[in-house]
Amino acid sequence: MELAYIPSPSHGVQYLGPIPLRAYAFCIIIGVFVAVWLGNRRWIARGGRAGTVADIAVWAVPFGLVGGRLYHVITDYELYFSAGRDWVDAFKVWEGGLGIWGAIALGALGAWIGARRRGIPMPAYADAVAPGIALAQAIGRWGNWFNQELYGRATDVPWALHITSSADGRVPGYYHPTFLYESLWCVGVALLVIWADRRFTLGHGRAFALYVAAYCVGRFWIEYLRVDDAHHVLGLRLNNWTALVVFLLAVTYIVVSAKKRPGREEVVEPGASADGTITEGTAGADGTDGESEKASKGEADSGDAGSAATGSADLTKAEDGAAPVEGGVKTEAETKAETESAGGKKG
Repeated sequence: MELAYIPSPSHGVQYLGPIPLRAYAFCIIIGVFVAVWLGNRRWIARGGRAGTVADIAVWAVPFGLVGGRLYHVITDYELYFSAGRDWVDAFKVWEGGLGIWGAIALGALGAWIGARRRGIPMPAYADAVAPGIALAQAIGRWGNWFNQELYGRATDVPWALHITSSADGRVPGYYHPTFLYESLWCVGVALLVIWADRRFTLGHGRAFALYVAAYCVGRFWIEYLRVDDAHHVLGLRLNNWTALVVFLLAVTYIVVSAKKRPGREEVVEPGASADGTITEGTAGADGTDGESEKASKGEADSGDAGSAATGSADLTKAEDGAAPVEGGVKTEAETKAETESAGGKKG
């Protein structure tokens, strides 16, 4: 008997009357809220508008859930479509089974649709939400703990996970807590992206690519510890190959993007002020509306043009022999008459 270990919950669902409250679902929901909260703060810091991250998340989250479930069902189809299985179980998301690769891929499609509708560059949005997604994964992995699933090989380390359920082919015992390893790794990835973003001013999707690459590194060795059923290709689990390919793509993007588009986007959301509020046009230094300033400037320009035209006319008449006076211009005859009058008075 192990003297030290991580206990597993006896069950992952509580009932509020007839309503089931599933810990797995709560972990996902909490993760989404944390991702949106952090993403919103980072978006505002980059010059975006408050609430934009949540608005786009309305598109990204449902797409991500569908994508995650599709990836899981496709790669583990025998759990739902083989002999003795019920295909209806493929729709029971609350029982677990979301593939992160499908969630990110289809979630990105949903985010792209939402960003396009608002005229926002997708790479800038991805950079802002990248650390939040990593934290959401860290929280979501605890749902696997409640379900007693996705653990690793048998071990006698002091932090071994004690599996007590024998349902669905489980063998009670002590195993590597891979859910905990990945949760801690994702927290580290989030901190890495935040630090690198501040240190190197990452932009144009490079912060998101860093998150993807760093996650793949951790997923590769953690996946190697897992003992649940999985498809193997050339001796490696399918998710190991996926992590390897996606890692190479992410690193390639970082290198190419840094050469072609160095620095960071100057404007991430049209019409947003420095504090994340909505602006109408361009605000003046005294807080007046930009359109009003343009109108005032136009009126002033018209007045200046009129004054210039009057002055030009006066100068032209003066060159023709007329002397400018207040309120008008004297003609040559008036000037001559005044001269003769002055001469007469003097004599």
